[in-house]
Order: sequence, then structure tokens, then C-alpha cells
Amino acid sequence: MKYRFIDHTADIAFEVYGKDLAELLENSAYAFYDAFIYTEKLKGSKQKVVEVEAEDEDLLLYRWLNELLFLFETEFFAGKDVKVEVSDSVAKGIIVGDRFTRSDVKVEPKAITMHKFGIRKEKDHLVAFVVVDI
Repeated sequence: MKYRFIDHTADIAFEVYGKDLAELLENSAYAFYDAFIYTEKLKGSKQKVVEVEAEDEDLLLYRWLNELLFLFETEFFAGKDVKVEVSDSVAKGIIVGDRFTRSDVKVEPKAITMHKFGIRKEKDHLVAFVVVDI
């Protein structure tokens, strides 16, 4: 399982899983896009490179998701395929997707929140909890 949505009273919440930080970032992108866009409508004709840097894993995930939100809001871009590499404190992702129209949007995200935000280690994988304000 890559991610699962969690019932939340007013926002969108999801838990993301990955064997390492790169996979966790990839799966967080899939969860983000699945929550807000009808991804089956994306053809994958455009590519974006997203690079973020942070001194710890939690902040790296937070900045990563904020970059996805920025592209979503300013360029109307959403992805359907994501590949991330993490080296030292830098994450670089290649996102294949498309521009979307308002009719492709399920619900509009406003902000990545810090409410219960974080990454924890469980046995042989990482788990992140994310709440997005809508």
C-alpha cells in the first residue's frame, strides 16, 4: 500500500508509506494528486522537475508537498507519474503529468498544514501523516 486517506472533519488527511525517503516522497505526491484531481484524465504530456532542500526529513517532505501545491495553484499542473531521488538533504523529483482544467479538480487544496505532520519509522519502512487544508 502506497497511501491511505484518513477521515477528517474539515480537511483532507492521508498516511503515506515508503521503504525509504525517496519512495515516501513519491507516494506522497500520488496521494496529493489523487486527493485533488481526477488523475485518470491526465495524459502525461508534460514534465516538471521539482527540487527541494531541507535539514531534516520532516521539513523535506513539507517543502516537497508545498512545491506540488505551488505548481497545482500557479501552473494548473498535476502529475500521474513521479520519480524521486534523495541525496544528502536534497530531493529531486521528475513529475510527468499535464495542465488541468477546473472540471478536472475534485476539491481545491489551500495549504499543507503542520497539524500532526511528521514522519515516523515503523519496522522496515517510513510512515508520514499529512493534513491538507481545503
